[in-house]
Amino acid sequence: MNRVELIEKLAAEHDLSKAAAGRILDTLIQSIVGAVKKGEAVQLVGFGTFKQVARAARTGYNPREGKAIKIAATKVPKFVPGAAFKAAVDPKAAARKAAKAPAPAKAAKKAAPAKKAGKK
Repeated sequence: MNRVELIEKLAAEHDLSKAAAGRILDTLIQSIVGAVKKGEAVQLVGFGTFKQVARAARTGYNPREGKAIKIAATKVPKFVPGAAFKAAVDPKAAARKAAKAPAPAKAAKKAAPAKKAGKK
């Protein structure tokens, strides 16, 4: 699905004009980009999280010259898909993960009684 198809889908689903749906999509994208640019994380529950990560400086290899080169540190955007999104894409993997997860404790542990202060 590309941008035009997404705008058409928004317009059809919500009884909007394509121009209005395009403006809504633009606002959404600009808001996400602006927040990530500032270093904030944008979390859409069930979908995923957009965030900025710092990539450390490292040594790379130039195959044309056969020499090592220095690659500077940089900031890059990162998307981490949410559990619901992962489950929708691969339900079998979600089922395997659920089977591996330990069962929740049935009875909560009782807190130890408070110690009494000794007589002086």
